[in-house]
Amino acid sequence: MSLAVGVVSNSKIMGENTEVSETKSTAKTPTDDGTEDEAEEYEDGKIELGPQCSLKEQLEKDKDDESLRRWKEQLLGSVDLNSVGETLEPDVKILELAIKSPGRPDIVVPIPESGNPKGTWFTLKEASRYRMKFTFQVSNNIVSGLQYSNTVWKTGLKVDNTKEMLGTFSPQLETYTHEMPEETTPSGIFARGSYSAKTKFVDDDNKCYLEIYYSFEIKKEWQS
Repeated sequence: MSLAVGVVSNSKIMGENTEVSETKSTAKTPTDDGTEDEAEEYEDGKIELGPQCSLKEQLEKDKDDESLRRWKEQLLGSVDLNSVGETLEPDVKILELAIKSPGRPDIVVPIPESGNPKGTWFTLKEASRYRMKFTFQVSNNIVSGLQYSNTVWKTGLKVDNTKEMLGTFSPQLETYTHEMPEETTPSGIFARGSYSAKTKFVDDDNKCYLEIYYSFEIKKEWQS
């Protein structure tokens, strides 16, 4: 069973996107706090970068190089430099999750500003087709190598582990959206029940913008 995996950008992605998807099923259980060795998860894909600088500094660099100037303008789009100032650190806010299923209204679940969702966050119907879509906003500076990961457990066993490289995004007032390919929920007595999951968004500096733990259910019917 794959939940919230295979992210594909559907609008406004600046820069080059690299898709890396990994799905595994193991019998490893989470540690006491529900996490695993994050260093092991991200060590292989970590890239050593040079010193970070503000958007204004980035635009001033190599300003006599016509090709670089055009590339930067394409990446930054219509960014208002007065609003971002000299801030070095980018900020990414994951605003909401929407679950889309043919013939049904979207299930929209806001992301808690602090803490984790209490109780069951959402319910899916077995053997149903669905898509998951995240809405997020980038501010302050360019976020490079934004990566999404999702781990799912059932009765203490890890049943799915997915990592996806989303890409590089410039700050803007408009939100970005990423919609996953269509999935089908599993069915049968062993598939139904409660699942626990962890979703995380980090950049290529391993800066974490969201780490959320939640539970969801798969039932015979949609929740009324």
